[in-house]
Amino acid sequence: MNNQPPAVINLNFPKPPLKLIGAVLVAVAVLIILWTTYYTVAAESEGVVLRFGKFLKTVEPGLHFKLPLGIDEVSVLPTRRQLKLEFGFYTSGYTNPYQPTQQQVEEKSMVTGDLNAALVEWVVQYRIDDPKEFLFDVRNPDQTLRDLSEAAMREVIGDRTVDEVITIGRQDIEISALTRMQELAKRYKLGVRVDQVQLKNVNPPAEVQASFNEVNKAQQDRENAINIANGDYNEAVPKAKGQADQTIRGAEGYRFKRVNEAEGDVASFNAMLGQYVKAPEITRTRLYLETMGDVLPSVSSKIIIDDSMKQLLPILPLSAKPVEAK
Repeated sequence: MNNQPPAVINLNFPKPPLKLIGAVLVAVAVLIILWTTYYTVAAESEGVVLRFGKFLKTVEPGLHFKLPLGIDEVSVLPTRRQLKLEFGFYTSGYTNPYQPTQQQVEEKSMVTGDLNAALVEWVVQYRIDDPKEFLFDVRNPDQTLRDLSEAAMREVIGDRTVDEVITIGRQDIEISALTRMQELAKRYKLGVRVDQVQLKNVNPPAEVQASFNEVNKAQQDRENAINIANGDYNEAVPKAKGQADQTIRGAEGYRFKRVNEAEGDVASFNAMLGQYVKAPEITRTRLYLETMGDVLPSVSSKIIIDDSMKQLLPILPLSAKPVEAK
């Protein structure tokens, strides 16, 4: 047997000098201070600087410096881009940090003014208008905005019938809801400006979907028939008015023609009457000759009658074509 004593290993390392430890601690402290003295604000955002938790100022996008070690704190808000809240649904990959919700079915289930159910999905587009109000005047402004948007939409939907909500009243609902949301956001000092409200899918519950589809089809057929009738009316009425105007103008033209002719005949007769008064025999002879000149050319057989002649002498047909010599 080997009776040699076991080897003893000395694990006592030499202690580092205190100066080295102090230098490392100082270097770490300097790095922490330097790391907390600057910050960057993105291009579409503004930075809100707090000093000891109190509002100090807002800063523009870019690189900035602040007091380190938590003396100054910075909250960066996306004030220069439009944000979007979706109600009753959500789009995957959304960029709005205030969008998440797990109550899609509850949000879109509403009751209309005539006590019918409707599933309403809509979008609210807004901007952070006042960063100070957004951070300090209201607790949870993002959730407050969602709540007041839902309340305003339910109020507007509750004042309308289900037919207006699903078919013809969408634009009016959007305008009314936008006005109401803007009023509430200003009253509560949320620091946001609501720019647009847009209805997406508006449907009845699945249990009555088929009945509503039939009603919508009937309404569309009715509108189509009205549009066709209006088209026929717009085509027939102007045409009839044009024909009536043309007839009236023709009658007025004929009236002016007849009046002018009658006035001309009267003037001619008056002139002739004046000449007749001056020389009755000459005027009578002239009228006789003019009348004979108009009548005789249309008479086929012409006979001259003279008191001194014992027999009738027919006038040769001088207007006939001469007989060609053979």
